[in-house]
Amino acid sequence: MPEVTPEDNISISRKRLIFRSWHRGTREIDLLLGKFADAHLPGFDEAQLALYERFLANSDPDIYNWLTRAEPLPPAEDNEVVQLLLAFYPQQ
Repeated sequence: MPEVTPEDNISISRKRLIFRSWHRGTREIDLLLGKFADAHLPGFDEAQLALYERFLANSDPDIYNWLTRAEPLPPAEDNEVVQLLLAFYPQQ
């Protein structure tokens, strides 16, 4: 049986997170997160993937409100990955 490398694990994590981004349950969030994930997750390292996975643990309404700037981003969620996500959808 072939040995699983750390890069294989990262690749699996990327694929899983992209899938989760496109299948959240709320179509608006699916589109917002899915497009971001397709554009950025292939280049993310392990630490960035972990930050993004933690962000996905939030509820769809919270994520939507943060992305649309209806509510301020809580300090606990303010990191390089979430800032990249916010920049992907600039405030109108």
